[in-house]
Amino acid sequence: MAAPRALILRAPGTNCDVETAHAFERAGASATRLHVNRVLENPRTLDEYQILCIPGGFSYGDDVAAGRIFGNQIRHHLAERLHEFREQNKLILGICNGFQVLLRSGLLFEDLGTPDNPPATLDWNDSGKFEDRWVYLQAGRGPCVFFQGVASMYLPVAHAEGRFVVRDQQILSTLEAQGRIVLRYTSAGSPHQGTEQYPENPNGSTAGIAGICDTTGRVCGFMPHPERHIDRTQHPRWTRGEGSPDGDGLRVFQNAVGYFR
Repeated sequence: MAAPRALILRAPGTNCDVETAHAFERAGASATRLHVNRVLENPRTLDEYQILCIPGGFSYGDDVAAGRIFGNQIRHHLAERLHEFREQNKLILGICNGFQVLLRSGLLFEDLGTPDNPPATLDWNDSGKFEDRWVYLQAGRGPCVFFQGVASMYLPVAHAEGRFVVRDQQILSTLEAQGRIVLRYTSAGSPHQGTEQYPENPNGSTAGIAGICDTTGRVCGFMPHPERHIDRTQHPRWTRGEGSPDGDGLRVFQNAVGYFR
């Protein structure tokens, strides 16, 4: 079977597209980096791919709010095509700024609200500053394709607007009941519970939430950067013998590729 094709969709200010394409290729996919304007000119370009990934960075400089301009481009010009993409059993992934983009576009929460009345958002970190650190993560059990068979992870984060907040308690209860909370920040040695305690939770996210998926499990967004830990030598303490032979993040991309095999 031919390798699945992954489209890494970038915009001005995106800066993680090369690493993300490399991670997909390490996992066995064929990856292409493409500017969003090329897809806006010809939305049928998406037909050529099985995986769409919006990587990290600072799209359009985050001048209005993180991911908002890119998200509005998708919402107003590509929403119909991305609905088709998802309904064809294809995968959509947003990493860090890509997660912010997916939230602004409405793709993750269509059953719970609208972009004009969102059920959840990503706000400024409680610390009031850009957080760049490694965090421990607990993976949830649910329908998400990207985290099947994953229990815990150790990945870096790098963001200023990563605090996941919900509109009300009912939204949180629904996400939990449907298994849509795919990652939670946790403490070292406590892999079975999320935490709101800083710095283990770098931004103050409600219930320690670091990532979510839609009801199908095929659209997913999260704040940590798996593409920055796909090799043992990327672990900050690898010289002390810590870390797995493959970095924890590689499994995310392997699961995406494996879904089509």
